[in-house]
Amino acid sequence: MEPMIKPIPLEIRDCGLFGYEQALQLQMELCAKRQNDEIENTVLLVEHPAVITLGARKTENKLRIPEEDIHHRGIELVRVGRGGGTTAHNPGQLVFYPIIKLKSLRLDVNAFVRSLEQIGIELLQSLGVKSDRRKGTPGLWTGEKKIASIGVQLKKWVSFHGMAININNDLSIFDCIVPCGLEQVEMTSVLKETGQKADMDAVKTKLSELCLEYWTKKRE
Repeated sequence: MEPMIKPIPLEIRDCGLFGYEQALQLQMELCAKRQNDEIENTVLLVEHPAVITLGARKTENKLRIPEEDIHHRGIELVRVGRGGGTTAHNPGQLVFYPIIKLKSLRLDVNAFVRSLEQIGIELLQSLGVKSDRRKGTPGLWTGEKKIASIGVQLKKWVSFHGMAININNDLSIFDCIVPCGLEQVEMTSVLKETGQKADMDAVKTKLSELCLEYWTKKRE
């Protein structure tokens, strides 16, 4: 008789439209609690008001217009400690932040990032968009266009930050930056690729299903 394998609990929270800095603060609080096993592994699903974030690698933080012009457009500018370079978020882009103790799933960093990418690939596939990885440039691409960005950080083997996938969002925000420090990159979205606006609630449901599929079982 094979031994019973108990699934690892995973809580998924839909935070709706949620300010970037508030979301970062919540991640920090949850990360500390997960380190001490006060909570289970958790995934936050959010959409952010218009914001541009600057990552830890200053050489990859590139703006195309002055900071004051960004503020005049009603876009917030925030400096954070995650990996990767400059990114942009706005409503219609789905962001998910896994607060996961990697050792609870027997994942190393590379395996965790691969699982994050695979979740994004399968989500986009369900929406009619084929995407894939590109060596040396974290995120997801459809042809020569980038559709999702990844920036992950760990504290005591607990992850935070995560992945942003362009679904229905206004892509003009990316005109203000060099996304992730990559010159000449064109950003795209599900809306742009398919010509159809996706139902965000349905997208969140599918994403939740994928997170449960990939992050509730220990790696063999």
